[in-house]
Amino acid sequence: MSGNDQTQDDFLGGQLVLTQPSKGYRAGVDPVFLASAVQAHAGQSVLELGCGVGAASLCLGRRVPKLSLHAIERQADHAELARKNAEANGILLNVHVGNLARMPEALRAQNFHHVIMNPPYFDRARGSMSPDDAREQAMGEETPLAVWMDQATRRLTPKGTLTMINAVERLPDILSAIDDRLGSLVVQPLAPRRGRAAKLLLLQARKGGRAAFRLAPPIVLHEGAVHTSDREHYTPEIQAILRDGATLRWG
Repeated sequence: MSGNDQTQDDFLGGQLVLTQPSKGYRAGVDPVFLASAVQAHAGQSVLELGCGVGAASLCLGRRVPKLSLHAIERQADHAELARKNAEANGILLNVHVGNLARMPEALRAQNFHHVIMNPPYFDRARGSMSPDDAREQAMGEETPLAVWMDQATRRLTPKGTLTMINAVERLPDILSAIDDRLGSLVVQPLAPRRGRAAKLLLLQARKGGRAAFRLAPPIVLHEGAVHTSDREHYTPEIQAILRDGATLRWG
């Protein structure tokens, strides 16, 4: 991937500058929301499944210092960008190239306090493929959600937490993929505007958790009932997450 095929983009109000492909799947606000939702503390370990260019892990690493950050990414060029982005931003991130369905031995030998993931949003059994190969690999499901869930659960320490972001339409598939090793599930819908149906959700679960399932009230992303101009209209809470790296407050 040449420099002409890449862009440099600011995240967290310029606290991070990430190089990513100019075409295909490009990290936007979703990995920022994912990072903001992880209740991690200095000294803990984190594994990201499918890290892309490293946006979620690096946003989390910028918010919470002294984490032990690890990731796996199957596209070698994206994994290399994740490594370069980590180095350029002064954050330690150990990136492995591989398929999460066949987890590298170095990761199978470890357990983590947190696993985070942003699995593909689209079930290709119910839709059409993207003509862009990189975008298809990022957004179109090839590895079943059940495999993502199983691998995430295996890598967690007892009482460790899984945090993920996905499309609301995939919630039935997500819940079907979770077995009794995970509990204390919380689903946090993200609604574009007040009175509008949520399109995204965050989900958090605890290994060995026993609390009842909880569906949190939606978090509204934008102010106003409709989009009225070119400015973003994010609510103050969402601006703080996207620009300042604030922690998301689960409902």
